[in-house]
Amino acid sequence: MTNLKVITLCGSTRFKDEFREIEAKLALVGAAVFSVGFFEKSEGIEITKEQEKLFKQLHFSKIDLSDEIFVIDVNGYIGESTRKEIDYAMQNNKVVRYYSKEYNG
Repeated sequence: MTNLKVITLCGSTRFKDEFREIEAKLALVGAAVFSVGFFEKSEGIEITKEQEKLFKQLHFSKIDLSDEIFVIDVNGYIGESTRKEIDYAMQNNKVVRYYSKEYNG
């Protein structure tokens, strides 16, 4: 077995197509990929404040389990929540990769 990398995707849920694109590309090179649970912004799903807090906690847990994060920053866009995830990943010595740098998004 090769060295398996575990990667968490981070970014705005408005970028559903790009999340799916990168999830497939990473899986095809043998990475185990954590993504968001669903795309509330791009799909117009309303969530409660309690659900939002829970999803944030879950996403930080995914980062804890990961070797790196891959930031879906289409046109360089990084929102407040994603910035916190990047900071958290860096504080925990995770590799941080960017869509805008690797795919000219």
